Amino acid sequence: MRYELMLPGAIRRAIAQNTPVVLPIGVLEYHGEHLGVGLDTLVVVRCLERLEGEGLPMVIMPPFYYGAGSYIVEGPKGNGTVQVDSGVLTPFAKELFVSLLRIGFRNIHGFIHHQSENFLQGMPTDLAFRLGARQATFEILGCERGEGWWGNETMSDYYGGHSEGDNPFNWIRVHPLMDEAIISSYEFDHAGIGETSLLMALDPDGVQMDKFTDERWYLRGADKATPVHGEEAVGKILARLRRILAMEVK
Repeated sequence: MRYELMLPGAIRRAIAQNTPVVLPIGVLEYHGEHLGVGLDTLVVVRCLERLEGEGLPMVIMPPFYYGAGSYIVEGPKGNGTVQVDSGVLTPFAKELFVSLLRIGFRNIHGFIHHQSENFLQGMPTDLAFRLGARQATFEILGCERGEGWWGNETMSDYYGGHSEGDNPFNWIRVHPLMDEAIISSYEFDHAGIGETSLLMALDPDGVQMDKFTDERWYLRGADKATPVHGEEAVGKILARLRRILAMEVK
């Protein structure tokens, strides 16, 4: 279900059924002359669309493209990278998540591909959304349960509840599109054979190999990309997303 097309009754049913709400998070960034600048976000969107086509219940939020692209690959002039500082992203993410929690959603997932190879330590965009998620959760808990909610006697089984999945800090979770297991068996690169193959498989309109040049080190090898190779990663990504989105969250 696309959130922007949902009627209020469908939203209420999604809340009652604890349907996963998914937010594609990404950037607009230069990926060589042969790839669309929205690659990092598009691959998330297209993977979710495939799951939607399988009938997996989920609410897909409009994608957020305006992350911290940074200018570490190329400067912006004529190349298309859009950079929004993470200091601006955090309050935006917090307000977005507060709104989704106030609506009633308690099973919210953000997925990001950009700079997610070291996800445990984090990079500006995912860290901004992860911090915003925590801030939103604390705000809603404070509003709903009042000051001192955690120390209240009603929370005496707080840690025991975690073992049963009852954890308010699971209301919002941000995940990398590709985890370490996938990265260990597939090239995690920038506009090389890995990302070029991935976009070929998921959104071929974003690839024009006749524009390809290998003048930058990170582009070398992309001319060997194929949609078949990209599908190898897509299959692993979709299997992982199915597991995440099928989990019960309380």
